[in-house]
Amino acid sequence: MLPGATDRFLSELADDASVLDVGGWAAPLNRADWVIDLQPYATRGYMGSYGPGPERFGPGTWVVHDICAREPWPFADDQFDFAVCVTTLEDVRDPIWVCSELSRVAKAGYVEVPTVEAELIYNVEGNGQHLGHEHHRWFVDISDGELEFLHKPHNIHHDWTLRVVPRWRAQMTVEDQLQGIFWEGEIRAHERILVHGYPLDELRERIRARFEPSPAELRVKELQHAAGHLLARARLPVRRAAVRAFDAVTAGRRR
Repeated sequence: MLPGATDRFLSELADDASVLDVGGWAAPLNRADWVIDLQPYATRGYMGSYGPGPERFGPGTWVVHDICAREPWPFADDQFDFAVCVTTLEDVRDPIWVCSELSRVAKAGYVEVPTVEAELIYNVEGNGQHLGHEHHRWFVDISDGELEFLHKPHNIHHDWTLRVVPRWRAQMTVEDQLQGIFWEGEIRAHERILVHGYPLDELRERIRARFEPSPAELRVKELQHAAGHLLARARLPVRRAAVRAFDAVTAGRRR
């Protein structure tokens, strides 16, 4: 979580303010009086927690619930003075619904999500050629006080032109990787609906504008991509022959 955001709302919240943490299972907010998450209380905190302790929530105020179930959360309208939802919306299947329920049950709050650039970091988890975290479903932008969600397709992962490479990642601060928004009354959110194609060129332009790869880097990548493409084409006849041979063997066994 962005340190400045944590400091801000912890310093501004009255001690008797009622606080809800939405999706806080992995690293719950100690200041939260209530938590709502799909995972149970006993398994919480595998990534630690944030904010000064001790925990104000407990087993009795930890609600196990699918926050995307299109069923109202088990809280009254404006039950909470403040709600936090940190690095959760990019994971869930229906972030628009989650934002609508946040707006219903809390008077104000704070939402934090990864930046688009963070979602394009190459091999961020160290286990393969994924861009960003492989389980994330959405790119998220914040513009004019509103969250915009864009479906993150998995055909991007092997596109070298979209990668934030390790050298560029090393230049990024935590503020380059996370973005947050404070809201009051309502957290506005919408999905960017696509009709004709995916805006890959927009993503490429964004990366090039932020990191400015050198002409030599671009040329090397282009040559690597071309070589890989030629190698794949050269292997194609071999693969086709292997498939034909396998089909012939299996056909013979069926007779």
